[in-house]
Amino acid sequence: MSGRLLRHLFARTAHRLYPADSLQRITQAIATGESRHRGEICFAVESALPMWSVVRGVAARDRGLEVFAQLRVWDTHANNGVLVYLLLADHRIEIVADRGLDAVVSAEQWRGVCVLMEERLKAGEAEAAAIAGVAAISDLLAEHFPRAAGEADVNELPDSPRMLD
Repeated sequence: MSGRLLRHLFARTAHRLYPADSLQRITQAIATGESRHRGEICFAVESALPMWSVVRGVAARDRGLEVFAQLRVWDTHANNGVLVYLLLADHRIEIVADRGLDAVVSAEQWRGVCVLMEERLKAGEAEAAAIAGVAAISDLLAEHFPRAAGEADVNELPDSPRMLD
């Protein structure tokens, strides 16, 4: 049996890394970040893929794209939704951004957000990783999709993290 399959079969639940109080603080970080820009941030965590997906060789990026569609992150008015997807069994962070961000945020900038999060995760700081990632993405969105003074925050996606277990 492959090492990847074993990692997915015996993956710990995401709720161990992100208990309810941690999820509340991440929700607050998303809400605070979105108060600065017109973008939408979605944070989703999945412990492991189903066995058939692992056997078929589904990559974390492909699953991230599926989750992006399933959670309707693509369905924002300005096409500026961003999904941060963690696949814990593969130790992967995938950032999937809508087409409105393609021309203004580079792959290197997204990679920088991933590196920032990876450092915190390696240090055993799952909540800090999520909050740092949300803050860095909010900085990018505020630069390219700033909220005008007095403009109301229309929340097109829920701020609460999505636990996909």
